[in-house]
Amino acid sequence: MEAESIKLSHNNNHTLSEHVRQSVEDYFVQLNGHDSSGLYQLVLTEVEKPLLETALKHSDFNQSKAAKILGMSRSTLRKKLEQYGIG
Repeated sequence: MEAESIKLSHNNNHTLSEHVRQSVEDYFVQLNGHDSSGLYQLVLTEVEKPLLETALKHSDFNQSKAAKILGMSRSTLRKKLEQYGIG
């Protein structure tokens, strides 16, 4: 299966990108006009950690399988797991 928009069935068939867009919009509303910085890294961190955790769980914590699911090398996955403190 090629990469495509992920439909989330439990939330009115919105795509993952639509959920991200809405979350970022909500973030700006909550800032109430205050400045922000580091949003790019914040969003990546908020998405990447649960993505890694879920892929690991789906692969029964087999790092080689999880890396394949994610489309990355096992060594890259291991670095990211270390970065996020996922054991």
